[in-house]
Amino acid sequence: MRAQPIITTLVWREADKVLQSTDDLARLENIVREYSRFIFRVAYGVLRNSHDAEDVVQEVFLRVHRSGTNGVVDIQAWLARIAFRLAIDRVRKPQAEELLELPSEDANAEHLAIHRQRVMQVQRLIASLPDELRHPLLLSAIQELSSKQTAAVLGISESAVRARIFRARQVLKEKLAALTGTNL
Repeated sequence: MRAQPIITTLVWREADKVLQSTDDLARLENIVREYSRFIFRVAYGVLRNSHDAEDVVQEVFLRVHRSGTNGVVDIQAWLARIAFRLAIDRVRKPQAEELLELPSEDANAEHLAIHRQRVMQVQRLIASLPDELRHPLLLSAIQELSSKQTAAVLGISESAVRARIFRARQVLKEKLAALTGTNL
């Protein structure tokens, strides 16, 4: 058998790299399609600003593209952890004023005002929780992560997640009862 010329060997090696990177890009594209809304919700849950949440989504996928997904067992929890950490880092930085979202034209103005007031009140109450209670509550109740996934994101045990969520709900219930003057 004749040995292949060096040029041909180099061309085939480069072709293998292109094919591998094409597969990687196709995998990344599938991950973006499947998880972008989820990552946005995680980031928005922390940031409460859609523009900042979109920036976090882009940063998450840039990091995934750079590092790859080899060895990742639970990709959703892994992506949530990245998004959550990036969002927390953004919260720690000074922020510009948040823009209010425009209401729907179909809704009654009075009902919209009441609803917005209640939502803002609950958001303030949640924001007033200590980080150790607020973060598990946001990830599990708002972002609908399982206890296992929330534990992976926060780096704590599943039982600690459940205990913190229970305590956060108790504190919120007490604060709402105090605000409304009722016993919930």
